[in-house]
Amino acid sequence: MVAFWLIGYLILSGSAVTLAVLLVAQAWEHRRYTRSRLRWVDEYHPSGRVMVLAPCKDIDVSLEENLRRLFDQDYDDYEITFIVQSISDPAYDLISRLMAEETGVRSRLVVSGRAEDCGQKVHNLRVATTRLPQEVKYLVFVDSDAQPRRDWLRVLIARLDRKGIGAATSYRWFVPSRPTLANHLLYSINCGVTMLFGAAGPNLVWGGSWAIRRRVFESIGLRQEWKGTLSDDLVASRVLRRHRLHVDFEPACMVASPLDGGRLQACSFLRRQYVIGRSYIRNWWAIALLIVTLSNLALWVNLAAAACCLATGTAWGWLPAGVSAVLYGLNAFRAWVRQDLIRLCFPRLQNSLRAARRFDIWAGPLVGLVNWIGLIGSILGRRINWRGIVYRLCSGGRTEIVRRLDDIPPPASEWADSQETPASPCSGDDRLVRL
Repeated sequence: MVAFWLIGYLILSGSAVTLAVLLVAQAWEHRRYTRSRLRWVDEYHPSGRVMVLAPCKDIDVSLEENLRRLFDQDYDDYEITFIVQSISDPAYDLISRLMAEETGVRSRLVVSGRAEDCGQKVHNLRVATTRLPQEVKYLVFVDSDAQPRRDWLRVLIARLDRKGIGAATSYRWFVPSRPTLANHLLYSINCGVTMLFGAAGPNLVWGGSWAIRRRVFESIGLRQEWKGTLSDDLVASRVLRRHRLHVDFEPACMVASPLDGGRLQACSFLRRQYVIGRSYIRNWWAIALLIVTLSNLALWVNLAAAACCLATGTAWGWLPAGVSAVLYGLNAFRAWVRQDLIRLCFPRLQNSLRAARRFDIWAGPLVGLVNWIGLIGSILGRRINWRGIVYRLCSGGRTEIVRRLDDIPPPASEWADSQETPASPCSGDDRLVRL
């Protein structure tokens, strides 16, 4: 029996150390790839009309700054489509004011109305892409909590015309507004997810910053595929993979994303992400659960064994203590490698992220444990709360709206002109707010 447990312990510890080494190698490669792509940003000069689609709901942290950056892109031929659920949405007035101030870029504001059988964001995007102008060549999607750099739009679409590329995506880098435990935990977990994107691997689309050719969008029927679903990006990833189109990760387009929430918000966010992943990319979710479980079990089993050996004076206590030290050291080194990305992608944020960087490097066991709890919590249950709406995810990712917490009455139609009729949406009229 002792031999059986010893073999199991050695397999568990050996597998965990091997996995940790591979994750360090992956992080190192991610940094190398990022450095190489950043060298070429000034060489990209794509052409063609771009429509930027920005769904908004409520007032995100630094929303005005986030949206104002969309008007300041170093690309000449683009327009912005903002989408809100209702003219009662707090973001509506802010967007209208920004559009009146930023006259150098064509923009419009779409009032989508309530979603009935899909996620509100998905509904917003389906409404906004119903009647695309013929001259639009690229579609770019951005979340309202993203702060893109000035060259973000130009670089994101630069490689879309290459053979085999179906879409281009970047990812977010959380920027905690306050040095709280909840903010730092989400920051660190998100940093770990960032390392999963790379040059050759099967990347997923991240809905907060991605682009696709209009021709590809229509040929794969993505708008129709979104019908009845909750996740715009994971559905897009699934459809692109089905058509054997590669999702290109562009690290030069990483966006800063302000973060500020409490413990309950952090827990809700983490579980929501994993429940959505379980519903739309079950294989990826299962692999993540396996890897995170293995890593946590190995670390905490070795820490417990080392503590027991120390308390009882057992001679072989050096083995679990050594394995624990190796696992902790590899995790800390991996975190140091990914934190070096701030120097490359966000040099101006180095000082403001100093506390979060230190937390990510040294608090690995705590971060891993919280991430594990979040994954385990997503095993059961299908209900999630997302921006004031409670959804139930059914078989195949089909979506039901259980109840609404925002209780905003639906508008009379899908399109509204905020400049001329702020109180009464147009009926069936596809009017641009400003041309």
